[in-house]
This record gives sequence, C-alpha cells and structure tokens, in this order.
Amino acid sequence: MRDALGATLGDIGLTAVSPQRQPPPERSKLEPLQMLVEADMRRVNQLIVARLDSPISLIPELAGHLVAAGGKRVRPMLTLIAAQLCGYCGQRHIRLAAAVEFIHTATLLHDDVVDQSELRRGLATANAIWGNKPSVLVGDFLFARAFQLMVEDGSLEVLGILATASAVIAEGEVAQLMTANDAETTEATYLRVVSAKTATLFAAAAQIGGVVAERSPADAESLRDYGENLGIAFQLIDDVLDYSAREVVLGKSLGDDFRDGKITLPVVLAFARGSAEERRFWQRTLEQVEQRDGDFADAIELLQRHGALADSLTRAAHYGAAARRALESFPPSEPKQALLDLVDFCVERAY
Repeated sequence: MRDALGATLGDIGLTAVSPQRQPPPERSKLEPLQMLVEADMRRVNQLIVARLDSPISLIPELAGHLVAAGGKRVRPMLTLIAAQLCGYCGQRHIRLAAAVEFIHTATLLHDDVVDQSELRRGLATANAIWGNKPSVLVGDFLFARAFQLMVEDGSLEVLGILATASAVIAEGEVAQLMTANDAETTEATYLRVVSAKTATLFAAAAQIGGVVAERSPADAESLRDYGENLGIAFQLIDDVLDYSAREVVLGKSLGDDFRDGKITLPVVLAFARGSAEERRFWQRTLEQVEQRDGDFADAIELLQRHGALADSLTRAAHYGAAARRALESFPPSEPKQALLDLVDFCVERAY
C-alpha cells in the first residue's frame, strides 16, 4: 500500500508542471514559478513520501489521501523560490519546504473536522471517509513530522519562525470558531482571522527562504511582508470565487462557503450595507443555516447589489500591490519575476 502511495505522491510535483498536461488558462501566470522549482519540488515530494511512512498503516493512508489530492502547493514553492531569489545553493530549503507543507496539510485536516466538511478539491475529505478522530490524530502526526524536520535543520531562528507561525495559525482557527456563523462579524475582525489563519504560513514560508540564504534581516522581513500580503490577497480572492467562479478554477463546488454558513468578506460587506430585511436573510441562511431553493442565487444578487464582490476584489488587489512593493529592494531576476507573476496569478483568478 505504501509503495502505491509513494508512486502517487511522487508524481505530484511532476504533474503540476508536466508539458503533457494542458493547464487551464488561469494557471499560466503560475507556470514560470512551477518550472523554476520543478526539480526542488520533486525532491520535496520525495521527502514528504518518506516522512509519511509509519508502521501504523492508517497514517500514510489518510495523510496520503489529502496530500495526493494535489492543490497549488504555493506555500512550499514560496520557500523554494525565495531561497532561489536570495541566491541560496544549499539543501536546507528542501527539508523546510516539506515542513511547511506538513503544517499546511495538518491544518487542512483539522479545518475539515471543525467545519464538518465533506468535500475538498472535489474529493471526499479524510474525516468523511475515516471519521473525525483519525483525522485529528493524523493531523497531529503531521505537525510532529514538521517539527522533526525543523529540528533536523538545526536553526533556532527558523524553528522560531515556523513554531510562532504554527501558534498564530492555531489562534486564528480559534478566533474563526468564535465568530463562526456570526453575520455581524466586522471587516476588521475578519481580516485579523485571515491574517492569522491563512497569511501567517505564507509569510513564514517566504521568510525562511531568506533566512537559510543568510540574507539581511531586512531582506528576510521583506519576504515575510510579501508572503503575508500575498496570503491575504489569496484568501480574499477565494472568498469571491465561491460566489462567482467556474468550479475548475475554485477546486471545490461553487457555493460551498454559503452552504456551510461561512462568513467571508463579501458577506461581511453586504451585511453591513444591507437593509433590515436583507440582514435577516443572511442571519437565516448563514447563522441558522436554514437554506431554501433559490437562496444561493438571492445571495449572489445581494452581493452584487451592494458591490460586495467588486469591493472584495479591490481589497485583494490592494494587498497584491503591497506584496509587489515588498520585493522592490531585490534586483531583477527570474525568481523575482516569478514571485511577481504569482501575485498576478492569485488576483487574476477572479477575472
């Protein structure tokens, strides 16, 4: 079973950039980055396969289900390309990129349990197949593997960055739980959750690429700023896509956030701008999750009426511009252009 799993996971980095696979047009801006890190990602994937191994067969089976489901793998690629940008020629970034991916995968397993999600990227979630308890415990296993990789790296600075990021992500998860299904959530509160839950790992992934290259603290901080702003833009675009995208772009069913009663930025804006009757609609559909046929179409109409989707895009573009500015101190290079293209990819997915 583990041999089959290894073969599946070992292909992940290759299929993402394989010339035989025709990607949708929306991914074109991602291709330069994928090509630059292709060899490194192959090694990262090999390391992931090796570290998923366990005599407890459920661990590689369950974790492999989520990892093999694919995804953009932007976070580990950030570590790899940031190291390239800073001229790093060693091997440490491979281990740390794998650690970043383990942290991300662990949070996904825990997220799906908390959200009671049944689908991710069009496939059944691990908790839907194996149940909540195994998903939580395997998520813990992946966190442990991530910290083993950090310790093997030997840098207290890197360990501090990723350990702090893990704590902040957990805080973001709790903060999100406290505001779940609360239609009166403010924009400021929502953005704090996004910054903690999503942007923190983007920021750490980029920052450690500069740290392993022994660049100045200012350069590493610039990479952190880039990652943080990119992460916020990435999430805000996902918020918009749930109400407007083709499913091939989104990687999940259209309207999943609405059906799950999730409060995202477009909803926050529409609720704040809506009438008393409209607010009752959001409270019924998202707080009480009492949804009827036609409610999703009505939700889209309200979001459009109040400019909530357009304004969410504007905010995402603002954070994208901030990410681009964070790289201004770095000279022109292929890795820098790939990072700039990544910003465009994240924002332009909505168009």
